[in-house]
Amino acid sequence: MRVLALMKYGARAASTRQRLLQYQPYLAQHGIEIEVSSLLDDDHVRALFEGRTSHPMSIVSAYVRRIGVLLRAARYDVLWVHYETFPYLPGIIEQSLGLTGKPVILDFDDAIFHGYDRHANPLVRWLLGRKLIGLMRGAFVCICGNAYLQAYAAKHAQRAIVVPTVVDTAVYVPPEIDAAPDRRVVGWIGSPSTWASHLKPLLPTLLPMLRGHGAILKVVGAGPDSRGIDGIESVDWSEASEVSEIQGMDVGIMPLPDDDWARGKCGYKLIQYMACGVPVIASPVGVNSQIVEDGKNGYLAEQDLDWSTALARLLADPVLRHSMGRAGRDRVVTHYSLASQRATILHEIQAAADHGRRRAAAI
Repeated sequence: MRVLALMKYGARAASTRQRLLQYQPYLAQHGIEIEVSSLLDDDHVRALFEGRTSHPMSIVSAYVRRIGVLLRAARYDVLWVHYETFPYLPGIIEQSLGLTGKPVILDFDDAIFHGYDRHANPLVRWLLGRKLIGLMRGAFVCICGNAYLQAYAAKHAQRAIVVPTVVDTAVYVPPEIDAAPDRRVVGWIGSPSTWASHLKPLLPTLLPMLRGHGAILKVVGAGPDSRGIDGIESVDWSEASEVSEIQGMDVGIMPLPDDDWARGKCGYKLIQYMACGVPVIASPVGVNSQIVEDGKNGYLAEQDLDWSTALARLLADPVLRHSMGRAGRDRVVTHYSLASQRATILHEIQAAADHGRRRAAAI
């Protein structure tokens, strides 16, 4: 069985790796071959991380290449679409996938529809606000990263299910020893955009409190804007060092604004931290409130005082950190691990292929 995966980004993007690529070995064991075609390559993703913009012609070339890929889509049994096929083009382009006669699995782990229906430009809202609805209606199934996304898709799709973003808990493991016993490290991992909108506004609360406890804030992947700030250790993200950076944290944090876009987030940072046995503190927004069992594997913090209180407790008590970290690890293994979700992905691909064969036989 052959599946054409139309991804938005290359393997450097976490969504590409976690939503599909990590399932490839398991799917191959069951006779499913995945051919990945990314619209935007790793150079584009690298530019985003570095705060640069890609040359417009590279975007045009990417769209032309995607058209070529779609022209041969009929050779495959199933089409896996991550997010959408052509960002910022009319929805009729997305609906053209139906012309191949192949079943479509639509997968998304962000509230991508709000990039259109809540756009600041009223012209974009008018032209593109409903652009993804046709794709959802034509999909065999929508695989959604959380219940907020599922609720939107269920209004339009034949079927919408939740498959959380997961990690391989054989790779994301707790460290064997305390990586830095002489200092406490509060950690955050993300991108320059989420640094600016999610973490930076909290710094006036975090940094004075951390200094008082002899702790530092380590930020991974935040980009140039996070460098040179007293009390912050800023390191570049790399896939090779990602797990070890998290293992070196004593507490992992995930602040979020309470808005519609944030409600579409899938708590990936929390899952990474918890898989490595790191206790967490998170804003009680969207799926965060489901992942974090307040007082058991971490804390939910809404106000500045909540953040200060939670951090003070965890930084002062290594036994509490250990017990919460262990509880978090157990929760991820059960609900947010690759092993816990791969059978569902296999089933949906097989069911989509069967549906396609029945439909072709009926013609």
